[in-house]
Amino acid sequence: MLKIETQIGAKAKQLRQEKKITLKELSEKTNLSVGYLSQFERGINTIAIDTLAKIADVYQVHLNYFLPSQMGENAIVLKSYEQEVLDVIGEHYIVTSLGTNNSKHILYPRLIEILPSLKKEERLQTYPHKGEEFIYILEGILTLLYKDEKHHLYPGDSAQYASDIPHNWANDTNKNVKLLCISVPNPFNENNPKDKVEDDHLHQHIGSTLTD
Repeated sequence: MLKIETQIGAKAKQLRQEKKITLKELSEKTNLSVGYLSQFERGINTIAIDTLAKIADVYQVHLNYFLPSQMGENAIVLKSYEQEVLDVIGEHYIVTSLGTNNSKHILYPRLIEILPSLKKEERLQTYPHKGEEFIYILEGILTLLYKDEKHHLYPGDSAQYASDIPHNWANDTNKNVKLLCISVPNPFNENNPKDKVEDDHLHQHIGSTLTD
């Protein structure tokens, strides 16, 4: 079975060719280099969800169009061996999808692993986005900054909040942090108009820092 990067890249290339768009034209519309796009289509590199959303916008398709699913539309159970890594962003965190069929559901569940940051001089930048979030700490110590308050969450701790209030997460320890995150809206829900799908806010959660 082809790995997910190869499947997504091949599907994107096929759609680009059907729409008669060159890599150079796609590069100009997305502000991504031709080299990066070429490697993406060949499955050589991974692609972030917000970057994939830019490509989907150019092709005028929903983000979910690119994501392969091994399950039937009516599946309600996801076995641990069926879980797929949805995103690997920089050197900081790994996102694993926990949903059976993200295109059909309102909730967006995922497992997030946050690696320690070596840049201890950074300070966290908060930001708002639409919706609500629930997080449950499975492993490690998570720093949650909400409004102007800093909270340290330990395994078994949880938090639920309106995400339109400035907030962010951080791993200020030398050990990995694992958490369950469930949020709304779900960017993969097929009922969301394509122009309403926001950039994946996880890209802003981790690594959204300002250097002192």
